[in-house]
Amino acid sequence: MRVLLVEDDAELRRRLSDRLASSGLAVDCAATAADARDWPDLPQLGAIILDLGLPDGDGLDVLRGWRAQGHTVPVLILTARGDWRDKVDGLNSGADDFIVKPVRFEELMARLHALWRRGGGRSANSLVAGRIALDPVAQTATLGGQPLELSRKELTLLHLFVRRPGHVIAQDEILEQLYPLMAERDRNAVEAHISRLRRKIGRDTIRTVRGLGYRLEA
Repeated sequence: MRVLLVEDDAELRRRLSDRLASSGLAVDCAATAADARDWPDLPQLGAIILDLGLPDGDGLDVLRGWRAQGHTVPVLILTARGDWRDKVDGLNSGADDFIVKPVRFEELMARLHALWRRGGGRSANSLVAGRIALDPVAQTATLGGQPLELSRKELTLLHLFVRRPGHVIAQDEILEQLYPLMAERDRNAVEAHISRLRRKIGRDTIRTVRGLGYRLEA
């Protein structure tokens, strides 16, 4: 999944983006309200982590602008502003969750995965599609109850499929989720990742829909 981290503190932005990437997420970063407000592909993001104290504006104004434009991407506010009024304002402005710094990284990840589960209409930790079960918080997956040994990219790819079994997922969407916006993207890499994943979960489990993309047969 791709997340946008909007944080003006360069050191915190670097450390947090590194931790998120090490957990299998593709991370884009913005340091200003202007960059965040004009982000080019908001609908393709899995979630946004938004700081409120930005150097050129208030994060709440950015959030209100997104919602006014009809963007429904989950937004988690991560801020040093801990007054209860800030939390109320954030939630009333369209935030899906609100966390006060400092926060343990494990809690941040759990909150993100809770947002994704709610977005998919699921309340349990594990996502299940046929014989495949995936726990996005623990970053583990099983096939018929047996653990799967997956790379981070393979786990991210499987997460994308398990959330939408039976749906065709376009190659461009897979690229959007596997790589940050400014990263070099290779369409051949998608087929390579799919091929490796097929060897681990079954050749016929992921079908190629010619000209459209790929579909998980649950």
